[in-house]
Amino acid sequence: MKTLAKMEKSWNCWFLILTSFIFFLFRLPSLLEPYWYGDEGIYQILGMGIKKGLLLYRDVFDNKPPLLYVTYSMFNGDQFAVRALNLIFGILAIIAFFYLSKRLLIKDNVAYISTGIFAFLLAIPALEGNIANAENFMLPIILLAGLMVYKNYEKLHEKTHNFLSEIPLKLFLAGIILSIAFLFKIVALFDFTAFFLFLIFSDPNFNFKKIKRIKNFFFLSKKLSLFIIGFFLPIAVTALYFYIAGALPEFARATFFSNVGYVGYGNKFIIPQGLLIFKLLLLSGFLLFVLTKKEKLTSAGVFIYIWLAFSLFNAFFSQRPYTHYLLTLLPSFCLFIGFIFSNKRWQKFSLLIFVIITYLALSSFNIYDKNLAYYQNFFSFIKGDKTASKYAGFFDRRTPIDYQLADYISQQTRDEDNIYVWGNNAQLYKLTNKMPPGKYTVAYHVSSYKDGISNTYDGLIKNKPRLIIIMPNSKPFPFSLLGYLPKATISDVIVYERSY
Repeated sequence: MKTLAKMEKSWNCWFLILTSFIFFLFRLPSLLEPYWYGDEGIYQILGMGIKKGLLLYRDVFDNKPPLLYVTYSMFNGDQFAVRALNLIFGILAIIAFFYLSKRLLIKDNVAYISTGIFAFLLAIPALEGNIANAENFMLPIILLAGLMVYKNYEKLHEKTHNFLSEIPLKLFLAGIILSIAFLFKIVALFDFTAFFLFLIFSDPNFNFKKIKRIKNFFFLSKKLSLFIIGFFLPIAVTALYFYIAGALPEFARATFFSNVGYVGYGNKFIIPQGLLIFKLLLLSGFLLFVLTKKEKLTSAGVFIYIWLAFSLFNAFFSQRPYTHYLLTLLPSFCLFIGFIFSNKRWQKFSLLIFVIITYLALSSFNIYDKNLAYYQNFFSFIKGDKTASKYAGFFDRRTPIDYQLADYISQQTRDEDNIYVWGNNAQLYKLTNKMPPGKYTVAYHVSSYKDGISNTYDGLIKNKPRLIIIMPNSKPFPFSLLGYLPKATISDVIVYERSY
């Protein structure tokens, strides 16, 4: 038995080493991508601002929780370094997924297949895994929390003595870990809710006869309360920090209230939020189905089905087809694929669910469809068959123009000079190592927030940018250009220079 255990451990180790190495090769081109992705540009500028001592949300602003920007600030917004960290987090996600799949899917070959699918889809740019968005950093954290939750379930159910003697500290730690994911992006709340409901559904005391007993109710409450406390503790500490810094309203607005508008987008059906209500009804009906079938589904099936349901709800919650939203669905979906192979009893029903989810994902989201061309572009550039400009233009036709602008700005300004970009390509600030004059980095932020115009106006008056760059396809410039004269036109970008 010891020999078999050693062989299994060795196989697992070599499988993870090989899978991680292949993942690294697929992700390697992401380290050499140009500065082109708009959201990353915003994260880079906020990271630079935090590094310079600016207070997040008050002095530099975006509408996500703080940990993503703190992560970028660790590297002063340097894309190569953050992408390298993203690659490492991807490998950690593969490892955590593998060990979770081993516990849920039982059969080694099914765990290998499921992990291989997960690693491949995470590695290639199809779901934007190559871009350092919050979802990428959340994945290993959420998977680790899921592993701890399920291990806690297994530990409790292998004991023969009274459950009350067990103090589920793993659940407290799992709550803390999920809170860290939440502080990257609030959608981790859906994963927390999924694991929370699994803890209820899978508890042997959770039936209407046993729950009436005080000791059973006490144990269930203790277990859940530790999980809840663990989840809210880091959030409370973060809120306290911003309260002491005098920016609690700004933190609350960015982390919570700024995202409320996302819910309304595309969710109107007969009535405002009608589609969201319909999705909630579907989710509730499916959870009721899982509850009634939990004995036949087994604990692994309950875990996977609940998590899959909430992950699907998460991806379609705001009704916005951003590709990287599908990354939140990827772990539970790949576990679900393994469940189809490993559970014959539920295979037909699971296949039907698989077809529905695949159709919804492919028809609703803009899946990146230039995966082969992505790698061809990389190898052509490495071999010298493509110029840097053509290589950069593959990602976005305007990226070479950004680099031309960055070269021009660097030649026309000194280190202490300021610039202002009226457009949505914040990466131009990073390319020139400049900060925007106000707390908003892009034009759509200035237009969207109530204090956007006033804050930016005050910044322009105070900092007096040497250059103002007006990007095409933006809204009309809302500020006076008095004291500025046209200096240059680069492609269709107009550059104004301060005349005094």
